[in-house]
Amino acid sequence: MIHIIIASYNEPKSTEKAVNAFLNQNIPKPFEIIVSDPFPEVEEYLVDKFSKKIRFFQDPDEGKSFALNMILEEIYSENKNDIIIFTDGDVYISENAVKEILDKFKNPEIGLVCGHPVSLNSRNEKYGYYSHLFFDEMNLTRKKLSEKKEFFEVSGYLFAIRNGIIKNFPVESSEDNIIPILLWNKGYKLSYAEEAKVYVLNPQNEKDWLTQKKRNIKGHLALEKLVDKIPKRKNTFLQEAFRGFKIMFRHPKNFKEFFWLINSAFLRLKAWKLAKKDLKKGKEYKDGWRGYEGTTDSTKPLD
Repeated sequence: MIHIIIASYNEPKSTEKAVNAFLNQNIPKPFEIIVSDPFPEVEEYLVDKFSKKIRFFQDPDEGKSFALNMILEEIYSENKNDIIIFTDGDVYISENAVKEILDKFKNPEIGLVCGHPVSLNSRNEKYGYYSHLFFDEMNLTRKKLSEKKEFFEVSGYLFAIRNGIIKNFPVESSEDNIIPILLWNKGYKLSYAEEAKVYVLNPQNEKDWLTQKKRNIKGHLALEKLVDKIPKRKNTFLQEAFRGFKIMFRHPKNFKEFFWLINSAFLRLKAWKLAKKDLKKGKEYKDGWRGYEGTTDSTKPLD
């Protein structure tokens, strides 16, 4: 059985596209699509569109991880051939994504498979360029570390795990931060499915960009309090700076992009400082939704 969990937050048309992206591909095993959303009007919209093709889960609006834990406990099975796919309502996957993910699970050592985020933003705009820069850099990093069978950071936009390994996870860090560590510490390997693409519209202004990065950083830093053994990770500030230096001479296509790349280093530093400042004030990572965090809902153009 394949359980496909689409977590959304009042984005009905975007979620409709996310659901169709799964329904329009050939999935070789029995599967169910579970849409989790706090808004009853979204349930009404999606049930009208898809009838019995999806199962709607009424999210209690206590945070994304809180809702995912409720679903995980409900669908838990000892059968490790069952696969759970996590994605969001404001993204959509490529037509072969499920097959690419399932192929990786043919190796019984693999406990988690990460998809490949691809930016929908224009590279000709500053923050659009940043999304391409960071996605391209992480694509190379994940591919390299996956081939070497080392631990790597995964993307919450699209990843999958075997059932029967965890029933829940701590909500004090985001699911894409904590779940890979939990599985790694239980002896499972991670794999990267480069051809399992997920298309993402990223923040388009400095305020939302910093808000997203600050939240991600706080989620990473929270891990030290949640697990005793943290695998060697590649997203510390110094490691980000080192990878940024390596990509400096091969990613920019013109002087404008080179200037934006240099500027991104200062913005990253600013995001780290803001995250540290929040933590000193006791403002730690909190389970929530992107709708709480920024002024611009990235799915508005799709909706």
